[in-house]
Amino acid sequence: MATLLDIGVSAAINILSALAFLLAFAILRLQPFNDRVYFPKWYLKGLRSSPSSNGAFVRKFVNLDYTSYLKILAWIPAALQMPEPELIEHAGLDSAVYLRIYLLGLKIFVPIAFLGFAILVPVNYTNNTLESMKVEYSDVDKLSISNIPKGSDRFWTHLVMAYAFTFWTCFVLLKEYEKVASMRLHFLASERRRPDQFTVLVRNVPPDPDESISELVEHFFLVNHPEHYLTHQIVYDANNLSKVVKKKKNMKNWLDFYQLRHERNPSKRPIRKTGFLGLCGEKVDAIDYYTTEIAKLSKEEVEERDRIKGQNSIIPAAFVSFRTRWGAAVCAQTQQTRNPTIWLAEWAPEPRDVYWNNLAVPFVHLTVRRLIIAVALFFLIFFFMVPIAFVQSLANIEGIEKAVPFLRPLIERKLIKSFIQGFLPGIALKIFLILLPTILMLMSKFEGFVALSILERKSASKYYLFLLVNVFLGNIITGTAFQQLNTFIHQSVNDFPRIIGVAIPMKASFFITFVMVDGWAGVAGEILRLKPLIIYHLRNFFLVKTEKDREEAMEPGSFDFGSSEPQLQLYFLLGLAYAVVTPFLLPYILIFFGLAYLVFRHQVINVYNQEYESAAAFWPDVHGRIICALIISQVLLLGLLSTKEAANSTPFLIALPILTIWFNKFCKSRYESAFKKYPLQEAMMKDTLERIKEPNLDLKNFLLSAYIHPVFKEMDEDDSVSCFDKDGEFENVLVPTKRSSRRNTPVPSKYNDSASPSLSDIGREQQL
Repeated sequence: MATLLDIGVSAAINILSALAFLLAFAILRLQPFNDRVYFPKWYLKGLRSSPSSNGAFVRKFVNLDYTSYLKILAWIPAALQMPEPELIEHAGLDSAVYLRIYLLGLKIFVPIAFLGFAILVPVNYTNNTLESMKVEYSDVDKLSISNIPKGSDRFWTHLVMAYAFTFWTCFVLLKEYEKVASMRLHFLASERRRPDQFTVLVRNVPPDPDESISELVEHFFLVNHPEHYLTHQIVYDANNLSKVVKKKKNMKNWLDFYQLRHERNPSKRPIRKTGFLGLCGEKVDAIDYYTTEIAKLSKEEVEERDRIKGQNSIIPAAFVSFRTRWGAAVCAQTQQTRNPTIWLAEWAPEPRDVYWNNLAVPFVHLTVRRLIIAVALFFLIFFFMVPIAFVQSLANIEGIEKAVPFLRPLIERKLIKSFIQGFLPGIALKIFLILLPTILMLMSKFEGFVALSILERKSASKYYLFLLVNVFLGNIITGTAFQQLNTFIHQSVNDFPRIIGVAIPMKASFFITFVMVDGWAGVAGEILRLKPLIIYHLRNFFLVKTEKDREEAMEPGSFDFGSSEPQLQLYFLLGLAYAVVTPFLLPYILIFFGLAYLVFRHQVINVYNQEYESAAAFWPDVHGRIICALIISQVLLLGLLSTKEAANSTPFLIALPILTIWFNKFCKSRYESAFKKYPLQEAMMKDTLERIKEPNLDLKNFLLSAYIHPVFKEMDEDDSVSCFDKDGEFENVLVPTKRSSRRNTPVPSKYNDSASPSLSDIGREQQL
């Protein structure tokens, strides 16, 4: 049970760690040889060049201008100066809206923390209930609701504050939802032309024995969207080719490494072993080995390309592009046939957002895959409770003394004991969760989603559920069982609910240490970029030959929505759950939100290069999880007060979850459509404006290669079918089908030179 001293020791450790990280960053960012590590975004935009060294060798690596060190904190105002519209233009709407989540935390919790410390903390502290009970407690617990006696009228204060906190949170969420929805619509209206604005992804194209997938797609859309269909790009199963290309690129990197090594020491040829990871096997000449392997992979690549050109590698899906955004919006937001399981149309992700590997997954497999993952996730979440409980039991005094009894004299020292109780549990839990986001992302990929943005959102949902069950609820339950074991044994069964109700707020001290470890030191460590710093210099020394190589070595990174957003949501959950129960936790969360906003704003401006742009499509998920946290906090308080015999005030809490659910439904009905659908009015306005500004726009040429698989980019190959005549005008006619059942369709063929039959000819044929 952590005391105020233990929390103070943990705070000192994490504050010193955070300051050390920030100081190291402030110094390292000034050094010329680190410029590409801490400002990669400006290099990628072509707006920054390597610092001038003035010919001195030392100046290439070390900044000798002492005046710059007097301004080591200049990055702080610089990170806050860029206005939001300029930030959106610079980094995209996704990054700007993601930063608003941190501001949202400040907007919600600053007034709540003020009211909590002004009203609830004095109400809780001016009692001696815990002193008269035979339970383990600390000074932190005396500031919580646990210190209020059963049946006390003081619970009316907590009831009123619960309503106030709920109404304030809902008000802020409503305004934020409205603001973000408006920002999204404005962004889409003012955004420059992109291929995904004109393109839909069509999946589950039904097979036809007489027509290829390309012919079938062309015929279907010229029949059903004759005035708007422009072109299409069929999809190939190029997963094996991608693996070969990736392996070949890796081999080239190793060849470059050994060639540079040989150039620096020509008298000795580099040697490597042919076995696993180069650790065992026969010794061979490294340059000759990788040259031979690259030649083999090049041959395999050519064979794989030839194989892909066959019909067996074509997937029953296509990226279909339209002449207007209006036409694409109509197609993407409507059902194409009376059979709802075929010709499934949805908005195409932007080309950078496509996860090509999953396009090859048969559509009929998706339901089975997602059922398998749902079951796997269930077992992962609930079986993970066992190791977490075990780790948490060891990360305290009693657990360590039982595991290593000979260390007991050392552990019982005051400073060591405070370190263990105030710091070790939080760091143990953080280490235990390191690999989890990777596992959950692999699970999401197995489900078959075709966009990176959707993969990250699905992975985030899984991670949030895991954190909710294992980190939040799991630590409350297991912590209660371990800490109160002796009390449970010596009390009657009728007293169990009372003891559990008292013990729940007692876990606040653990969560305080977790917030400091993960939220303070962890965020400060993000700005230092220690891992990218080391990787860049290793690559720069061993692999870089050209400026292009140096650019690829930078690794700017981006927001990892799948792991960072759920962790961020955990702080909302902790803040809302403990706002009424233990307000003492709120300042630690406020420090996290403030520090994180500053750090990540700097990273967005100078470092991160987003892989895709979804126009803040993730916001409904963010809003929904905060609502979920709000409802959990209300149910938690309802259960807690029921153990306090607060019969007069407890029934009034039942209305809070009901009102919150109604509020969430109102927000979904009012604003969620802006994130799910594209208004036809907006599409028509943007199309009309574009026709006026660019009447001679060659849209087909703009879209021609947008959705070709990345491994084909270097191949001058186009499988799209033209819908224009020789003068560039759209032919408002139908295409002849090769199916015998449709021989009488009035169509000119794009696949032969025969003339199209006229309508009068067709009429005469039908009469015959």
